[in-house]
Amino acid sequence: MPAHHEEYKVKEIEEVLAFIVEIEKLKSVLRKTKPVGINRFENSAEHSWHVCLSALILKDYANEEVDIDRVIRMLLIHDLGEIDVGDTIIYESETEQAEYDEEAGLCRILNLLPKHRTKEYLELWREFERGESPDAKYAKAIDRVPPLLHNLHGDGHSWRKYNITPKKVLSVNNCIENGSVELWRTLKGKINNVIIDGKFKDSFNK
Repeated sequence: MPAHHEEYKVKEIEEVLAFIVEIEKLKSVLRKTKPVGINRFENSAEHSWHVCLSALILKDYANEEVDIDRVIRMLLIHDLGEIDVGDTIIYESETEQAEYDEEAGLCRILNLLPKHRTKEYLELWREFERGESPDAKYAKAIDRVPPLLHNLHGDGHSWRKYNITPKKVLSVNNCIENGSVELWRTLKGKINNVIIDGKFKDSFNK
């Protein structure tokens, strides 16, 4: 094998290792919900693991056939921009500036990788954000599941804290239906049961 080829491979590996070190920072980005049964806020790296495994297990309920490998890659990439901009609660309207800032952060991190990887992963992120392909619709649907379960099994802690009404919980999360009608039917039933039971007081029952 030519020496210059060996040098190229070493350079690529060094770039990938730098990327791996940089994305460790995702572990310090706190989200707005607490894992079930744990009295602390989840970090974004934990969310990435949880949502990827959820996507794998729930794939048979997708509305359309999906490439689960691409879905998982989307989900692993899509929150990396939070390293620079932090996490925002899904119930707040995302501005164009916020989306631009997240993409800029993502580009900074992906640019640590070999160029062909940068292009591949950035295109996956943009596909996820558009939410138009079957893979992206399903990925975006699954991304909403863990935070819902955190609240349903955690006394509605973030819904209470941010004064999120039942109407808003339902309207913001009904996009899950775009990825899986069956999954949204089940989750919507659980949310409605909480409303009917009057389990959560304060702002959640306004």
